[in-house]
Amino acid sequence: MKTKVPSTLITIALVCFAVVQNTQALNPPPDGGYPGGNTAEGQDALLSLTSGLYNTALGLFSLRINTTGSFNTATGAGTLLSNTGSDNTATGAGALLSNTSGVSNTATGESALFFNTTGTNNTADGSGALLKNTTGTDNTALGLDALFNNTTGNTNMAIGNSALNSNTTGSDNTAIGFSSGFAVTTANNVICIGARVAGANVSNTCYIGSIFGQTSSAGTAVFINSDGKLGTTTSSKRFKEGIKPMDKTSESLFSLKPVSFRYKKEIDPASTSQFGLVAEDVEKVNPALVVRDKDGKPYSVRYDQVNAMLLNEFLREHRTVQQHEAIIAQVESNAAKQEATIARQQKQIEALTEGLQKVSAQLAAASPPGGGLEASKFATVRIRGGGPAPQVVNND
Repeated sequence: MKTKVPSTLITIALVCFAVVQNTQALNPPPDGGYPGGNTAEGQDALLSLTSGLYNTALGLFSLRINTTGSFNTATGAGTLLSNTGSDNTATGAGALLSNTSGVSNTATGESALFFNTTGTNNTADGSGALLKNTTGTDNTALGLDALFNNTTGNTNMAIGNSALNSNTTGSDNTAIGFSSGFAVTTANNVICIGARVAGANVSNTCYIGSIFGQTSSAGTAVFINSDGKLGTTTSSKRFKEGIKPMDKTSESLFSLKPVSFRYKKEIDPASTSQFGLVAEDVEKVNPALVVRDKDGKPYSVRYDQVNAMLLNEFLREHRTVQQHEAIIAQVESNAAKQEATIARQQKQIEALTEGLQKVSAQLAAASPPGGGLEASKFATVRIRGGGPAPQVVNND
């Protein structure tokens, strides 16, 4: 809110000052002083004044048409030439030259606010700043030709030479930086920050230079809420409460339906193919994953939260896989032991078979086709050797 010193207080202060200065007056007194606390120096300066108070006009035709306007200051040829309003300050040739009933304007620089007629509360600092403004109000232009073409746009702010130079009727725009916002003409509520950041003639948009294509390796993502507040998320325990495991909460992800889509032409004229989720569909599954606009309607999806839930599901699945791997490892270990036992038994069987085969071979070699005698000899040998007599079984 603009704060002003009441005109009555200024008047009283000036009158009191005039009373106490009698003993220190210059001799001869300076010329240019007129009734009502007005001061004029220059050809036709304050020429038409009637009842206006405490005006200062310095320069050719400065405040020439002013009659009842008060508390105006015009310094420079043609400054406030057509003025009838009050509380205006113009410094520089042609500054506020066309102003008629506009009040509380400040123009500093050659031709600043040159065409302003009834616009009020404008501030132009720089040659050509707000030059074409006529009825626009509450504009601020700082820099050469800043808001140069603005005519009826209101509450714009341009800081930097040629900032918002092309704007004509757009309102509530902000441009900071040399030639910033030069693509904005009639749109409203456009923000352009950075030298030569053109922006676009699209209302309710924001453009910031030197961000795209720049890497911040140790940084964190920036988010914005429905009130336009920028910020980052914090992960420190210091800022959290109610901490508990996510457990099965993340299972709601399995009900989400990823889609491919394209934004409408007014959002993306290039119609680039996109992949993601639909906020209204996500709301039905888990309302906590939805970002809402100022009216409480679904606006976007909290993809960062989806990522955290995906991590939880990954870890749960990883633990399941580890359990399965442990079971498989145990089964494989048991199988290996069984295979070792089988191999050992197989060797024993093979050794026994081999022994049996040798015995059979010996028996076959010691027994002639007719049997009898050879068997008797074998028995005699066994008896002479002190062993038991072999038993011969006749299976005939």
